[in-house]
Amino acid sequence: MRMSPKLGRAALFSAALIWGSSFFVMKDAVAGVPVFLLLAIRFTVGCALLGAIFWRKWRRCNPRLLLHGAVVGVLLFAAYTAQTYGLKETTPGKNAFLTAVYCVLVPFVNWLLLRRRPTGWNWLAAVMCMGGIGLVSLDGRLSMNRGDALTLLGGVFYALHLVAVSRFGEEDDAVLLTTIQFGASALCCWLCHGLFETAPVFPQNAWVELIYLAVFATTIALLLQNVGQSVTPAAQASILLSLESVFGVLFSVICYGEKVTLRLLAGFGLIFLAVLASETQFSFLRRKCAQNIKTDGS
Repeated sequence: MRMSPKLGRAALFSAALIWGSSFFVMKDAVAGVPVFLLLAIRFTVGCALLGAIFWRKWRRCNPRLLLHGAVVGVLLFAAYTAQTYGLKETTPGKNAFLTAVYCVLVPFVNWLLLRRRPTGWNWLAAVMCMGGIGLVSLDGRLSMNRGDALTLLGGVFYALHLVAVSRFGEEDDAVLLTTIQFGASALCCWLCHGLFETAPVFPQNAWVELIYLAVFATTIALLLQNVGQSVTPAAQASILLSLESVFGVLFSVICYGEKVTLRLLAGFGLIFLAVLASETQFSFLRRKCAQNIKTDGS
């Protein structure tokens, strides 16, 4: 049976909520677990779970799908690595909102790689986003700390990853592509862990955090997103998924004790509005205004 639109919106909201909560969990986890090992476990569990749940789909696997999965897997590895190393040196709330700039960057990556020219809304979103980044990241000397810079670099890789997934998703099975990219990312993480990290002594709560990140923030949230987007218009889906950054700040304030100043709030607000402008062109507001004008005119 096909999911109802109401359940689809609930699935997307739940995915955003889970991902928003993962920022402060990751912040706590990387304090005791090396980055590459943490990501390796996360992607390995995600790959194993999706592979086991959808094992019947493996009959459709082919060399082209493996190549596409490897490409998006390497991009996902680069994005998570930059974001997670950035998280070690910035707050979960700032990490959440600075990562969200990938939504604004996607149209410009499409322009660069696929010659699809950005719209006026995309340019407006870029200007708003730059203002928001300045308020969130720049200090009195107009410099940016390394954690915020790495987070923004992660946003660039997320934009490249999203464009690649969109391009390959037109040809490949989405679940298999996701599973293979998790496997490729896990392989990159295990290699880097072996080369650059030593085996840690795990803190007592580390396994609980790793299970949450691997099962909920990777596998379940991704499934919720895929299912929810299949029955939800793109504009509505973008709004619901963009709440991830809002939840990231909310959980960071409640659970991590992050202090949010008026300057940070203004920066977060600009970035959030930039995401909405880029993803939806405020179509939901313009449609409502048109309906109100029509009602008043009648």
